Amino acid sequence: MNFVEPIRDKAIIEDIYNDLKEKNKRDSLMFLMGIYTGLRISDILLFKIKDLTKSYYNIREKKTGKQKSYEWNPYLKRAIEEYIKDKDAEEYAFRSRQTLRPITRQRAYQIIKNVCAKHGIYNTGTHTLRKTFGYFLYKSSGKDVGMVMDILNHSNQETTLKYIGITQIRNNKKMQELKYF
Repeated sequence: MNFVEPIRDKAIIEDIYNDLKEKNKRDSLMFLMGIYTGLRISDILLFKIKDLTKSYYNIREKKTGKQKSYEWNPYLKRAIEEYIKDKDAEEYAFRSRQTLRPITRQRAYQIIKNVCAKHGIYNTGTHTLRKTFGYFLYKSSGKDVGMVMDILNHSNQETTLKYIGITQIRNNKKMQELKYF
């Protein structure tokens, strides 16, 4: 598995979102779901339209089996409301064009990888969305690593800091400050 990075620039996030929205509303909502919920792509792809109509989401994570329930972010909720108009409640929110099933994780990976590369962001994949969520949650919470750790279901703070790229940033900064003479 390749190591992927979060997107650390809000302007690039906005550009990526606008690019996706112009081409495919499904893909733009998938992107927003990732950066606003921190859910893994395997969980995002299982949402049905009826799951998006509530004021909150309740999910049992596929990977961990842990239960999560949070209110939708208001910015994400607006995008959801726009997207689900005239859609059947039983339809998968991120449905494939060829089948009634959701797109595959591989297809989601291609979508994210391609749009990020177009905007000069490499070392990306679907987990980039989750890491971006964690990174900005950490920054906006006054660097409350405990809260981010809890939301991402990590077992310790150092794992969380490494996961969202803070450890690497800190290490790079300290290595650049090193001076012998």
